[in-house]
Amino acid sequence: MTETAREPGATSGAGTGRNAIHALSAVEMSRAFAAGTLTPADVAEAVIARVQEREPELNAFYRFDADDVRAKARASAHRWEDGVPLSRWDGVPCTVKENIARAGVPKPSGTALPHPPVSGTNAPVTDRLLEAGVVILGSTTMPDWGMLSSGVSSRHGITRSAWNTAWTAGGSSAGAGAAAAAAYGPLHVGTDIGGSIRLPGTWQGLATLKPSAGLVPLDAPYPGRAAGPLTRTVGDAAVLMDLIARYDIRDHSTRPYPAMDWDGASGPAPAAPTPAGAGPLRVALHLDAGCGAPVEPEVEAAVRGVGEVFASAGSVPEVLDPFMSQDLMDALDNFWRTRSYADLQLLAPEERPLLLDYIVRWCSRGAAFSGADTIGHYNSMDSIRQRTVHATAGYDVVISPVAPMAAFPAEQPMPVPDPERTMAHIGFTVPYNMSGQPAVTVNCGFTADGRPIGVQLSGPVGTDDRLLRAAAWYEANRPASAVPDWAELP
Repeated sequence: MTETAREPGATSGAGTGRNAIHALSAVEMSRAFAAGTLTPADVAEAVIARVQEREPELNAFYRFDADDVRAKARASAHRWEDGVPLSRWDGVPCTVKENIARAGVPKPSGTALPHPPVSGTNAPVTDRLLEAGVVILGSTTMPDWGMLSSGVSSRHGITRSAWNTAWTAGGSSAGAGAAAAAAYGPLHVGTDIGGSIRLPGTWQGLATLKPSAGLVPLDAPYPGRAAGPLTRTVGDAAVLMDLIARYDIRDHSTRPYPAMDWDGASGPAPAAPTPAGAGPLRVALHLDAGCGAPVEPEVEAAVRGVGEVFASAGSVPEVLDPFMSQDLMDALDNFWRTRSYADLQLLAPEERPLLLDYIVRWCSRGAAFSGADTIGHYNSMDSIRQRTVHATAGYDVVISPVAPMAAFPAEQPMPVPDPERTMAHIGFTVPYNMSGQPAVTVNCGFTADGRPIGVQLSGPVGTDDRLLRAAAWYEANRPASAVPDWAELP
């Protein structure tokens, strides 16, 4: 297995548009496999060619082995030929973020530290994919310790946007976002503790979901952490949830949710006249996070436009006042600094310079906090949870920006490049990590210079399938100016 894909590549010959084999949706691939018009091996070759074409500039993969992908795809093709696919998604390609355990594959968490831990077993997510016959292409990149909202890493270098390599891929699910936008197949799994799925989503025009707490089991659960899809379409996000949202006792935080209707969001574009299919939804419009950077005018205008689309179907948004505060955001940031400083303290002196200087500077402030300070900072998570649940309790959907700004330069570790002010961009995303509520992103516009703008749609815990259906409705009814033209990508 090679550490990165750096082979000189040829194009697939299928072009880069919507009908290119590598850019087909999971549903389209599955139907083609069943009909015999395509095989998983055909898809694998198209995706491998796409990876080899774009990977030298995007740097989305930590681990990618074309021969292994071919072998898995051939095995899947034989199962389809014999009429015994493991599932309807057998042979569909998928990537997983490097911090999601794959047996025998190191998990460096984006750092250049030597001797990264090697997983002896698969994460639940990995097992669910393999049980369904999904072809795991490899592990995608992340920044150091997952604590940057960019693709800047001491191990990997810089992961870049598939739209424009001068722009950030977003993070910390940086490689997953770039792979999804570049159509390295349809399905990509990331993780999110403060926005790390949704930020690559907004900055690369993707459909994503940070699921309800405990819906997707993790191998390393932690307060606020979730795993979920980054895809080009809401339908593919629903397909991926159908695969990985399965109860698993190995994650002590997993909740046995009632069965959800993922097919309702993964099928054809909804023809219903309203987001709910019958009657209007209770909708809020949230444009002031109460903390962090101000929302850029182009972002605000695009998100207001989403409210207008919902209003046209009878779901008139009510204004939701800010419920976060800068003090709460600072307290949470300080807790994360202390947590990472504890990891820094475990390193040998000669290892510390291997981390990004930005990360070292950011977390070193954790040394200044007392035990009492740290407990206070930790308790901010409960305060954020309480405020978020109470503020949003009356609504089916809360419409908000994902981030207050559009994509920034790829070389920049954070939107605000100052380690003392790093969390100016997650005021709209992190509340739902703390509350455990689901939050979807869908592209809703572009800046004047072509940078994607995403909208966040959040809802009550356990309504992930209904939230995806509302997102699919918006995706089908948004103005043409908000629809990504994937054929524009190189």
